[in-house]
Amino acid sequence: MNRITTLFEKKKNGILSVYFTAGYPQLDNTTRILKAMQQKGIDMVEVGIPFSDPMADGPVIQESSTVALCNGMSLRILFEQLKNVRNEGITIPIVLMGYLNPIMNFGFEAFCEKAAGVGVDGIIIPDLPFADYMAEYKDVAAKYDLKMIMLITPETSEERIRLIDDHTDGFIYMVSSAAITGAQKSFNEEKQAYFRRINAMNLKNPRLVGFGISNKETFEAAAFNSSGAIIGSKFIQLVGTEPTPEQAIDKLLAALQE
Repeated sequence: MNRITTLFEKKKNGILSVYFTAGYPQLDNTTRILKAMQQKGIDMVEVGIPFSDPMADGPVIQESSTVALCNGMSLRILFEQLKNVRNEGITIPIVLMGYLNPIMNFGFEAFCEKAAGVGVDGIIIPDLPFADYMAEYKDVAAKYDLKMIMLITPETSEERIRLIDDHTDGFIYMVSSAAITGAQKSFNEEKQAYFRRINAMNLKNPRLVGFGISNKETFEAAAFNSSGAIIGSKFIQLVGTEPTPEQAIDKLLAALQE
């Protein structure tokens, strides 16, 4: 069974998924970060494929992508780094997040085959149109048992949300706002109303809230309104400044208690 499915069956609430950009701050620390996350109790990891124009990402993740590309990170190097992680005892779900351009340059089926071969469980492609997903990508991803994770925002129509819910089976990435990624101290009433509206739809898929999770208040609000949260910018800030990935994760977990 896909590890994402297993996670959501075993843990119904309080799931913590953490994003990091592959190749940042050093080219070769992908495996170390994955191991550290598992050891520290992170539930799922989202590995970002650096791209020169990450349009959904805020300045922190954009800068990490720039550094990673300057370090020489590429999809081929990332797959090489991931090829032994399952043999080294890493069992938590791994999701690759990347933009369509580098994935298409690699070849989508070749990408899926490689991803499945190294033990990846899901894919997020923020700029993949849903109609294209249905027509060209859904069956290929399913062939390799890769969950295609779709994003919804406060502007996504109920019709589109229900289509996504009907045609995916991993989890739904519930973007907290229509803005780019970045840490926030709290969620205002407008965002809380959005969370309540989605809750009232009684979707079949579990949801994780992403964009803006950085402290106890935002994490608890996400967990109250979904199965948990995805944290990106806050961890990127920490892994770029702390001496080790382990210390960065410790600081992140401490921040979620403050």
